[in-house]
Amino acid sequence: MDLSLDNRESGERTVVDVGGEIDVYTAPKLRERLVGLINAGHHDLIVNLEGVDFLDSTGLGVLVGALKRVRAHSGTLVLVCTQERLLKIFRITGLAKVFGIYDSVEAASRS
Repeated sequence: MDLSLDNRESGERTVVDVGGEIDVYTAPKLRERLVGLINAGHHDLIVNLEGVDFLDSTGLGVLVGALKRVRAHSGTLVLVCTQERLLKIFRITGLAKVFGIYDSVEAASRS
C-alpha cells in the first residue's frame, strides 16, 4: 500500500493527514513533507494518523525527527491517533510520553 499525504490549516496549526502505511519505503515521503512544511515556517503541526494502517520504526524515526525540528523553532508537533495497535507502539517505545496524542484534530487544535 502507498502513502497518502494532505495538509490543511486548523486554527493556528497545520494538519498533516496521513493515510496508508508508514514504513521503510514510504517514510521518506512523509519526512519530505514534514521538513518542507517546517522549512516553510509551519512550526505547529498536527499529524493525523487516523488513516494509517501500519507504522514501523522508520516511521517513528521520521516523527521524532520532525518533533526535534519544530522544537528547535519553539514549535509543537502533536499526533491524532485512536487506533489501539498504533497506540500500543507508542506506549511500548515510550514515545507516548514524548508526543501529545489526541483522539481528534479538534482536541489537538485546542491543546
